[in-house]
Amino acid sequence: MGEEFAGEVVMKEKRLNKAHFVLVHGIGGGGWCWYKIRCLMENSNYRVTCIDLKGAGVDQTDPNTILSFEDYNKPLINFLSSLDDNEKVILVGHSAGGLSLTDAIYKFPNKISLAVFLAATMLKMGYVTDQDIKQGVPDLSDFGEFRDVYDMGFGLGQDLPPTTLIIKKGLQRKIVYQLSPQEDSTLAAMLLRPGPIQALTRAQFKEGENTENVPRIYIKTTQDNVVKPEQQDAMIKRWPPSEVYVLESDHSPFFSAPFSLFGLLVKAAISAGCS
Repeated sequence: MGEEFAGEVVMKEKRLNKAHFVLVHGIGGGGWCWYKIRCLMENSNYRVTCIDLKGAGVDQTDPNTILSFEDYNKPLINFLSSLDDNEKVILVGHSAGGLSLTDAIYKFPNKISLAVFLAATMLKMGYVTDQDIKQGVPDLSDFGEFRDVYDMGFGLGQDLPPTTLIIKKGLQRKIVYQLSPQEDSTLAAMLLRPGPIQALTRAQFKEGENTENVPRIYIKTTQDNVVKPEQQDAMIKRWPPSEVYVLESDHSPFFSAPFSLFGLLVKAAISAGCS
């Protein structure tokens, strides 16, 4: 029994000395998206937190009522606020989760040792210009007209713009998970929720002090139908990160390439001196 307790103490100490990854999902997702990556990380003694943004995952807020980005991103901001002053984390944001990372970088630069944008929206000021929209908003016109691709929610009334969007179930695998295992796309179809599109499109940021001291890494996904490779390249060119990695993956590498993604995240942590 004493040996078991000693082993537990050693493992706890090892985990405390390892990097702390904070994983942020994209629109409609949740902390559940990261289940494979979380398992791989925790088995390697990394600390992992999977955030549910407002109206996502297990958060019970009706996404049709979330109309500002500040409100939507509050769970991540509250989490970072709760950290000790000397604690730093590695943020990983997928897809629209990149907007959450940028917001966090500007508000808590001293609590972030590295920001990793995974097939993510990486816009320095958010959605300000037409160029931002062209580069940062998914263009799914190859799969049909807007109303044929998305199910929309109209929380403010049918005569006003939609408050939520979700890709129709019949198209989710074809668009988002075409290289992922069938069981993962099935799981996603069960758990995805409509995303608060008005909140996301209103994301705009003001750069704070010391924000450029936060190193950024971008992980490109070459078979991405959502944030297309040319959109990723354009955002990388406009706001160059310190490094760019490439994954042969669809838009959801946490399903389609979990081992490769895990390896890149660990490599990024090591290169930033925070593993």
